[in-house]
Amino acid sequence: MKMTGIKCVVFVVVLTFLPSLASEDVEVSCVFMESCILPCSFQGGSDTVIHWIQETAGNTLVHSYYHNQDQLAKQGQRFKKRTSLFKDQISRGNATLQLTGVEVEDQGRYKCYTSINTLNGNKESFINLIVDAPVCKVDIEQVDYRVTCSSEGIYPEPELTWSTPFNTTPTVQKTEHQLYNISSSLNVSDSVTDLVYSCTVSTRRNWRRATLFKPTSISGSDTETTIPCTSANTPLTGFIWRFNHSQIILNQTRTDIPYTVSKEWRQQVKSVSESGSITLQDLSSDREGIYTCELSNEQETIITNTVLRIEKSQVMKSRTQQQQQRRRQQQQQQQQQQQQQQQQQQQQQQQQEKQEVEREGEEAGPLMEHDRHPNTRMNGTQ
Repeated sequence: MKMTGIKCVVFVVVLTFLPSLASEDVEVSCVFMESCILPCSFQGGSDTVIHWIQETAGNTLVHSYYHNQDQLAKQGQRFKKRTSLFKDQISRGNATLQLTGVEVEDQGRYKCYTSINTLNGNKESFINLIVDAPVCKVDIEQVDYRVTCSSEGIYPEPELTWSTPFNTTPTVQKTEHQLYNISSSLNVSDSVTDLVYSCTVSTRRNWRRATLFKPTSISGSDTETTIPCTSANTPLTGFIWRFNHSQIILNQTRTDIPYTVSKEWRQQVKSVSESGSITLQDLSSDREGIYTCELSNEQETIITNTVLRIEKSQVMKSRTQQQQQRRRQQQQQQQQQQQQQQQQQQQQQQQQEKQEVEREGEEAGPLMEHDRHPNTRMNGTQ
């Protein structure tokens, strides 16, 4: 019994000083408000103990597991109902943590502590969690003589650049969720034509660009009109047509599904081409305004604004007839000019021929006179 007691004491001392096996930090990138997996593995066994701790938040308890069940009484308030383990894999040595609804505050260093009922059963793993809120969308619009580029909900702080160097400083704001909103504006001149504005918003994770073409104006028939759209060089991932900047006419979020037309425009939308151009029909005067085509691919958004003026079909017909009449008049004028030019050329040619004949006659005159009186000189000499 005495020996047994000594052994028990020695055994307890050995457990107290067992070293923990630590590994190098593993970097994990997580997307804001999405689920994230923090990997952790150990040698499977019985009486498993798992503790996940966020060290950068004052050693906040993220998740605990022992006695074959979750132990969340002391879990940090921020992590309530956001953490889970893959319990069917714990016996096989998987202590991976799933964290849902990732926030910027979740960024930092995490420790995964595991223990099993063996002499070398303690292990510590460390995870560096990095949060990214990627650039999802870049908006660019022109109001009067001001072009503004903006993007929202980004982390970490993004950078905004224009394709053409401008002396501007972007405005950056931080939201209550620690995300960043960024914007930049340019003052433009109406005298500048055929100008394209393009801005890029980038972070360490990704970048997106938005391009705005100078607005154009067209006149269309009330019966049927096609409004063009400038297409991208790469395959499209979606497009949106808007009326007067705010009212959505139709949109397509993915190429594998058909576009959706809003209820207010179902009678007017006839078709959409592969390049994004839209054909409208039965248009009333209240459909005059600015039509915006927004094409998107994986990294770029291209925006084209078109000002549409609607004319009734009879007016259009009359205008077409007037145009045809003007073309006929122009053709007649061209024909008359050609005839006049031909007549002038003929007259010039006749005049040249007449002058050549006269010159030949003048040169031949003395000879002819000599031929008519061949003996005159001889008789005079005699």
